[in-house]
This record gives sequence, C-alpha cells and structure tokens, in this order.
Amino acid sequence: MTGSRSERLIGELRERIALADYGPSGSLESEAELGRRYQVSRVTVRRALEQLRAEGLLVSRKGAGWYVVSDASFGQSLALGSFQHAGSAVAEAGVPLVRTVAEYGYAPAPGGVTRLLELPGGAEVLRVQALRRAGATPLDVVTEWVPLAQAAPISRAEAEDPGIWEVLRRHGHHIAVVRQSIAAAAASPRVAELLDVPPATPVLLVRRLAVGPDERPIALSEHRYLGHRFRLEVEFRGWPATAVAEPPGVAPIIPTEQEG
Repeated sequence: MTGSRSERLIGELRERIALADYGPSGSLESEAELGRRYQVSRVTVRRALEQLRAEGLLVSRKGAGWYVVSDASFGQSLALGSFQHAGSAVAEAGVPLVRTVAEYGYAPAPGGVTRLLELPGGAEVLRVQALRRAGATPLDVVTEWVPLAQAAPISRAEAEDPGIWEVLRRHGHHIAVVRQSIAAAAASPRVAELLDVPPATPVLLVRRLAVGPDERPIALSEHRYLGHRFRLEVEFRGWPATAVAEPPGVAPIIPTEQEG
C-alpha cells in the first residue's frame, strides 16, 4: 500500500515541478506539510523525495528543506504566429544543451512520414535520431526525417552540431512556416533506453513540420521530452462565443512510425 502511495506522490510532485508549482526560491513544503497535503505518512513522503533527488529533480538543504533543482524543468511560452526553438528555453536557464546522434542513415520513410512530407510511398529519406541533454541530464529524444532532395549536405557530424534545421538554413532552405502539434505519449523501449527511464514513462511528443515559402515540406521532427522536464505554454487571444467541446487546436494525432 505504501509503495503505491509513494508512486502516486512521486507523480504528483513531478507534475508540480513540470508546471513550476513551487515557491519562488524553488522550495517545497516541509515533509510534514507534504504529508498533510497528500494524506500520506512521513515515510512515504521521504521515499518519494529521495526518489526525485535520485532523478536529479530535487536537492535537500540541511536545516532548510527540499528545493527544486534550477534546471529540473524548462518552460517555454509560445504565442500564436511565432516559433522559438526549444533549445532557447534551456539556454535562458543557463544550462548547456548537448546533442548526441544515436542513429543516422537512409531508409524508406514510414507511411506517416511520407504523408507529412508529401512524398511517394516507399520514398527514401535521411533519418536521424539524437539524444539531447540539458547539462548532464536527458531532456528529450528527437527523431528527424529529411527528403533526399534536401538531405545531401547533412553529414552525421553536422546533424549533431549545429543540427539538421540549421544546416538546411545555411544551405539556402528558408523555413517559412513551422506547423507544430503536441500530444501525450509513452516512451518506447528505445526512447526509454536513451532517456534512461523505464519503458512507458510519460513523454511529451512535440511534432514539428518545417515548410518552405513554396508550401513544400522541408523536414519533419518529433521530440519526445520527459514529461516532468519540459512544458509548453500557448497563449490564445479571445475565445469562441459558442461553447466548444475541446480547447482550440485539440485534434487526434496519427503516429508517423512505430517506435521500437
């Protein structure tokens, strides 16, 4: 019973960290206050806090309590009509963002990728999968696909630094529009391995399609962020006069490929 309560408390605290729901100095309530708030024992509270410390999300200060690590989660505000690369949110927190390519190669595009990139069925694309770390801690796994017509100048080293989209820009491919969708997902075994978490750990799936001035897709990327490490904030201006079933922009998401 204690184990399940501990897991629930860990989940609650991870969510609070992701949403920046803590004191201005990063402080959490005392262990006694946490026990009262979540109606669990002091032992359960300590077990949950120790687990989050092991994950690099919390630190304890002798005589002062528990605090959220300064780079435990990153928030990024996105206004409609603007785009900001996720790396900037990490940079603004003063944390180095390191990208390591795990897979690089050419292969037939999965059905969802051919549809989004407007390619014929079975067309080959450059596929790159990379792990990005905020400091020493995994932040997300990004999988990117580039049509052959644009992929030629992208080496494995350049896919790692400065990154695929920047290489495309340097070679004259202007990105006029970025179409982004966001969904909740679970880490596949491969993604979980790269992020160093158990399979099925909650992740935030952010899909970005880069489109050129001619309305032709240039590249597609899917970022799988650890759910408790990153959040996206979107500001809507106004609200429909009539009642709607879902907030603006909510729609089903179709997987681009089966993650292994």
